[in-house]
Amino acid sequence: MLATYLLWKGTDAIHTTHFPEGHLLRDADIAKIAIEENRIIVTKDSDFPDSFFLKGPPPRIVYLRLGNIRNRELTAFLETRWSILDDLLTQDLGMLVIGREQFISY
Repeated sequence: MLATYLLWKGTDAIHTTHFPEGHLLRDADIAKIAIEENRIIVTKDSDFPDSFFLKGPPPRIVYLRLGNIRNRELTAFLETRWSILDDLLTQDLGMLVIGREQFISY
């Protein structure tokens, strides 16, 4: 659903299910693909931000810290903040953390 929303917003997005291994892809494989294809990883999983702080970029990461949120609520949340988010995604940030009250960039 999130990849579909991002595509609808004009962002080049792809979900892990697009790949033959799908949800079985390891984090290292996802990171490698992101680097090779110059993509940004969008995740709720803290493993990628932890790796960012240990190793630094690349790949670029958007870390969604919104708790347990339904897809419809997530897209509504992003939609009301899209102009800010779109601007931040065009900047050369290593990681963007999206919380309910603030965006933090690294």
